[in-house]
Amino acid sequence: MPEGHSVHRLARQFRDVFRGAELAVSSPQGKFSAGAARLDGHTLERADAHGKQLFLAFSHDLVLRVHLGLYGAWDFGGDATFTGASSIGAPRRIGEQELGGASQPDGDTASRYAGPPEPRGAVRVRLVSAHGWADLRGPTACEVLTPAEAAASRAKLGPDPLHNLPGDREEFIRRLRASGTGLGVLLMKQDILAGVGNVYRAEALFRRGLDPLRPGRSLPPQEAAALWDDIAAIMRDGVRDGRIITTLPADLASGPGVAAGVGTGRGRPNRDVPVADAHYVYKRNGLPCRRCGTEIALREVAGRKLYWCPGCQRPGCQQ
Repeated sequence: MPEGHSVHRLARQFRDVFRGAELAVSSPQGKFSAGAARLDGHTLERADAHGKQLFLAFSHDLVLRVHLGLYGAWDFGGDATFTGASSIGAPRRIGEQELGGASQPDGDTASRYAGPPEPRGAVRVRLVSAHGWADLRGPTACEVLTPAEAAASRAKLGPDPLHNLPGDREEFIRRLRASGTGLGVLLMKQDILAGVGNVYRAEALFRRGLDPLRPGRSLPPQEAAALWDDIAAIMRDGVRDGRIITTLPADLASGPGVAAGVGTGRGRPNRDVPVADAHYVYKRNGLPCRRCGTEIALREVAGRKLYWCPGCQRPGCQQ
């Protein structure tokens, strides 16, 4: 499932290429025809993300709310002025391609742009401006709301580390420490913390040396604050890089779990980091920990795969 950094990148892309534009809105698939008709011909005024949810606000006081879920994704294309990622969402492609006017499915260049291509597959919603288009496929949620309904939907979510507004960290600490549930479950609850998914959950707990089964209420406020700060930092990196990279150069340059010569000369995470070196524990079960050499473990927690290091994340252990 796309995590919060991808949805914030989506909001930024919509602001960059559609804000202020009158949009033709349709539902080629037919499942969203009534909703599309309510938005068709109106101007996009705002695009905001909160956690894993995208809110597109139109000029006539209606909002399109989209939750991509496990399979949803947006595809984009347009002319030379339409610059951005060609696809953001479910991993039907490897990574994101940052292209301007060259993201048409048949490989046409910007100079040959003559409007959106024929819809491919089950396109739930298509947005078209004078300069480009966006197609949505496979979302978990796609609905038209009033501003009050959109506000109520957002109010159900916990604080978003990528907003990091005054009071957000304190609210996260309060919600986390109010529960006896394990940290590995709490970080995935969107009413505790909005935007974190399986990758950020596993990586943040490892980076802080926290046992995933440790009850939230047992975490001192200062440790909960440090956890919030680290999640906010690595998610900001994700917005910048277009992918989740959580490893530090020092942990790639040496250690029992690192191939020789990997990770040298890198000041901070960036797109050039190989996929195999991007994470500490996520999908590394059976491999040696980059810090202590212990075999990375995998177990099912609340129906999701949880990756952790039994050596670095022992009960009572903190980095």
